[in-house]
Amino acid sequence: MTSNRFIYWILAAFIAGNVLIIFIQYNSAKNIHNLIMGNKKLLHELTVENQLRELERDLLSSELKMDRTVATGDTSQMKEVDQQLNEARGLLDSLRAVTGPDSTLRHIERLTALDDEKSKLRAQILDSFRITGKLSIESFRAMTRQRPLVNDVNNASRTIYEIRQRQLDSLSAAMNSSGRKAQSWSAVLILTVLASGAVLFWYIINRIRRQNELILQLDASERKVREVSLIKEKFMANISHEIRTPMNAILGFANLLKTRNRDPDSKEFVDAIWQSGQNLLTIINDLLDLSKIEAGMMRMESVPFNIREVIRTVQTMFAETISEKGLHFSAVVDDSIPGVLSGDSTRLTQILANVVGNAVKFTASGSIQVEVGNQGLEGDHVLLGFVISDTGIGIAPEKISGIFERFRQAEDYTTRKYGGTGLGLSIVKDLVSLQHGKIAVESEPGKGTVFSITIPYAIAPAISEARAPLEEDLDARHIRILVVEDNKLNQTLLRHLLTAWKFSWEMVDNGMGAIEKLETGSYDLVLMDIQMPGMDGYEAARQIRLQLKLSIPIIAMTAHAFAGELEKCLSYGMNDCIAKPIDQQELHRLIIKHTRPYQFIDLEYMQGISGGNKEYERSVTEQFLEVIPLDIDTLESALSAGDPDRIRHTAHSMRSDVAILGLLDKLQTYLDVLEYEPFDETVFRRVISEVKTICLGALPEARHLLSSVL
Repeated sequence: MTSNRFIYWILAAFIAGNVLIIFIQYNSAKNIHNLIMGNKKLLHELTVENQLRELERDLLSSELKMDRTVATGDTSQMKEVDQQLNEARGLLDSLRAVTGPDSTLRHIERLTALDDEKSKLRAQILDSFRITGKLSIESFRAMTRQRPLVNDVNNASRTIYEIRQRQLDSLSAAMNSSGRKAQSWSAVLILTVLASGAVLFWYIINRIRRQNELILQLDASERKVREVSLIKEKFMANISHEIRTPMNAILGFANLLKTRNRDPDSKEFVDAIWQSGQNLLTIINDLLDLSKIEAGMMRMESVPFNIREVIRTVQTMFAETISEKGLHFSAVVDDSIPGVLSGDSTRLTQILANVVGNAVKFTASGSIQVEVGNQGLEGDHVLLGFVISDTGIGIAPEKISGIFERFRQAEDYTTRKYGGTGLGLSIVKDLVSLQHGKIAVESEPGKGTVFSITIPYAIAPAISEARAPLEEDLDARHIRILVVEDNKLNQTLLRHLLTAWKFSWEMVDNGMGAIEKLETGSYDLVLMDIQMPGMDGYEAARQIRLQLKLSIPIIAMTAHAFAGELEKCLSYGMNDCIAKPIDQQELHRLIIKHTRPYQFIDLEYMQGISGGNKEYERSVTEQFLEVIPLDIDTLESALSAGDPDRIRHTAHSMRSDVAILGLLDKLQTYLDVLEYEPFDETVFRRVISEVKTICLGALPEARHLLSSVL
């Protein structure tokens, strides 16, 4: 309202200012116009005055010349008299056209009559001289009678002068008045402009001052918001840590009991503990995901995955609940969908698990169907369409628009009866949007609900099959791990896991203890808890890098799992990060990744492509062992034959041969020389020797991998 009133005031002031300027400009222009017209009239009056003077001069001069002609008898001057009378007649015609008082016109007519009389007298004089050779008595008498005409000319001219002078005086007075008024209005205009400028300047300065005050207030508010945000983030991080740390132990031991316990009576209790922990973890994850989305730090990864495996994983997650409720579950994946796609399979699993979980939760009897269709190919991308339908309680039409809002559920009794935070579908919508997808819902109370989701995914180059539950053990007894963990339950859990995986390990309960161990002992990897009394994990990692100058891999074990936690861990010199509760498969993968027992080959690329498909890994390893020796022989024979084209072709083909086992980083510089540099036998011989050394070193490792792991 205040803003509208301000706009109206500005508009009114603008209109009033324009009207005032127009009024002032009109009056100023009017007086200037009067002044110009007065100047024109003044010039005209001056012209009339000059014409009167010339007329008077011509009439008087003609009179003198005629007298001189009579006195001397010389008629030669009569031509000049003729000319002057003609000029006088022309001037009289001009003056007769002058507008003015009637008296002026009357005197001009009198002068015209005098001019006519002089013309007649001239004619008489000339006729008299032509006939008698002298002035006749009649002509002389006529001239005598013309003597008073001179006085008449003088009187008429003087009268006209006086009349015109009065007009000139009046005109000058009017011009002076117009000039003064024009100056006055110009001054008013200048003062108005200056006053308006002053008011505008004051207004601008005042607005700037108010804006500065507002900016300062906004800065203060922003600081408070940042402080509140930091407090909130710290609070969430602490809450996450305090909940996830015991949850790590609860879920970890529950998982160990599930795999080791054979007592059917206690299995139900263990399953209940494990399921309750999972439910609580879901709520925590929802809150953390919400925090990441609000902070703009929810990142979508792009890794190869098998869509059919994702669907199987989701089905497995709810298999037990579906069986207990006696529901029928079906999942169909269109055969035209490529076997391997590239995208964030974790977030896709989260989306599907949330929607399918809701379907399971709200369906007491009937069926749940998941259909994955091919909505079309565009270049190297495929648009997947997911349709999840159930025969559950459904949603009222007026409630559908609000189900994607945070902390909203379809009915008030839903939370009391079914549980949940009301965040799940809101997060699902955000995750779908972050992957450039769309989500829609149709429902009818009592008949069920249908969710439709479309998400584009890139088509990956390799075929991925089902991922193995856990990577096969390498020969891990030589790998020594230093565990830094203060929580006794988590210490016990890690002790069981590392022992089962046949790793050598030692354990300390704070950062200072880790520093002391690393100063005197030799380890291959550090599992570092973040929040510990005394020296926390961040400071311990910083000192390991800066003080001890060690490059040992450090994997952070954090219960924060907050937006930017991985980046923060990396900034302190750690190599990787795993969230609590710890995923056993992920922990094992990270340990193997950062303590790989090979000098040359690197399994990370192959394992990322294979997705755990051991048959695929075996095939590409066997191909590596077969092709690489042939490539080395080809390079050497081509060098001996001086065949640079064959060398370039072989170097080009070797890139894909060595990349699968992670050798491309080590060989790329050498292969670039062989493929692109001009042929130089000495240089090429040295480069091929380096390539051979690396490849021959990788062959035994590949054979070991094939025999001991695959």
